[in-house]
Amino acid sequence: MTAVTPPAPVVGRFAPSPTGRMHAGNVFAALAAWLVAKSQGGKVVLRIEDLDAERSKPAYIDAVQRDFEALGLTWDEGPYFQHSRTEAYRAAFDELAARGLVYPCFCTRADLHAASAPHRGEKPVYPGTCRGLSAAERASRALERTPAQRLRVPHEEVAFTDQVQGPYAQNLVQDCGDFLVRRSDGAFAYQLAVVVDDAEQGVSSVVRGVDLLCSTPQQIHLQSLLGLPHPDYAHVPLLVAERDRRLSKRDRDAALDALLARFKTPAAVIGRIAGLTGLAPTCDPATPEELLGTFDLAALPTAFPDLVQVRWE
Repeated sequence: MTAVTPPAPVVGRFAPSPTGRMHAGNVFAALAAWLVAKSQGGKVVLRIEDLDAERSKPAYIDAVQRDFEALGLTWDEGPYFQHSRTEAYRAAFDELAARGLVYPCFCTRADLHAASAPHRGEKPVYPGTCRGLSAAERASRALERTPAQRLRVPHEEVAFTDQVQGPYAQNLVQDCGDFLVRRSDGAFAYQLAVVVDDAEQGVSSVVRGVDLLCSTPQQIHLQSLLGLPHPDYAHVPLLVAERDRRLSKRDRDAALDALLARFKTPAAVIGRIAGLTGLAPTCDPATPEELLGTFDLAALPTAFPDLVQVRWE
C-alpha cells in the first residue's frame, strides 16, 4: 500500500512596511491573513518589508511588532527583514540576467507617465521604450543616467483564481508590460523581492489588499521563471475613508493609536474591523482567537459587502 504524504501546513504571512503607524486597513489585512492560516492549522511568518530604506524607520519597526502583539495577532516565525536579504535577491536577478531576460531602462518617471497607457488596475503599462535599444545607444545613455533593470515579459496570459475576488487574468504585454526588477538606485524591486522571500520562508498563503491584485500575475510569472512554488492568493477589499480614497498612513486615517483611544481596547478594535468587513457576524469586541470559532475560509468570497471597497465608519 502506497503511503499518502500529508499536505504541507499552511504558512501565511504578515508583511508590513515600517513607513508609519498601522491603520485599520493594515489591521484588517493582517487579521484576515491570520484567520486564513490559523483556521487551517497553519502558522504565520512576520516579514518586515523595509526595501525602501529612506522611508523605513526603526521606530515603526518596533511599533508594528508591539501593535501585532497587543491585538493578539501572533506570529510563529520571524521577524525577517528585507534589508538583510540583498544577496538572495541578487542571485535571483543574476539568474534572470544570465538568461537574457533583463535589460536596462533609462526612462525617468516623467517619461513613464507621458508614454505609458492606462492599466485596468492602478499601474500604467510600460510601452517598451528601452527594450529595443542597441548596445551603442545603451552605452551612450548610461553616461548620462544610471538605468533601472526591467524583465522582458512574453505575450502570454497569466490566470489564477483568487480566494476572494474569483478568477483573474492578465496578459503580461498588454496589461503590464516589462516590469522593474531593479531600480536605478540599485535597490531590488518589490516584485522580485517578495517572490524570493515567499519561497524562502515557505509562504503558501498570501492574503493582502485588493490594490495588489494586479501585481499578482507578474509575481506568478517570476515564480515560474525561477522554478518557485505558487502560493494561494486572497485579495481582501480595501478599507476606505470615502469612495475611492483608501486609508492612508500619511494622512493618519484610522491610525491604530486613534482606534485604541476611540474603542478603548484591542478586542474592541478587532471586533469592529471584523464585523464591518464581514469576518464576524457582529462588531462585538473579540480577540482573533475568538473569531476562529465562526471563521470559514470557504465563506470568504461572499462574506464582504463589497469585494473591492469597504467604507470605514
